[in-house]
Amino acid sequence: MDIRFGRFEDLEAILTIYNQGIEDRIATLEVDQKDMDYMTNWFENHNGRYRVFVAETDGEVVGWASLHPYSHRCAYAGVGELSVYIRRDWRGKGVGQKLLTALEAFAKENDFHKLILGTFPFNQNGQGLYHKMGFYEVGTFKNQGKLDGKWVDVMWMEKLLS
Repeated sequence: MDIRFGRFEDLEAILTIYNQGIEDRIATLEVDQKDMDYMTNWFENHNGRYRVFVAETDGEVVGWASLHPYSHRCAYAGVGELSVYIRRDWRGKGVGQKLLTALEAFAKENDFHKLILGTFPFNQNGQGLYHKMGFYEVGTFKNQGKLDGKWVDVMWMEKLLS
């Protein structure tokens, strides 16, 4: 398995994997499927210090992770927020760990002080990955957003890099 920066030609696979995450209701409050216009705009905003990584095996993208700003305020320039999405048939096979390892190394090289992420308290597989990678819970926002008409909590986790 190769971990590399995402390229424009990966967007179709990234879109498919993201839409699986939306359908499965385990990783995002998004409920509407995304399209290529959405993903193209999203991808164009991931450059410089904020990149997209893909996991590729046998020529197929099987997962992706992205690093994006926590805030655009300069005081938070050292804080990166991340997302990780794995293709359904590759979940639980170490793809997320490899993506996070590459993303973390990149973040350190680009002067990030810490990484943060939001996850659902019921996403036990995701939390297992994040704990394994050294992230810890810092708090839970109660009733943070609606998912399928019901209020859900969002747990925040972080990892200090320096």
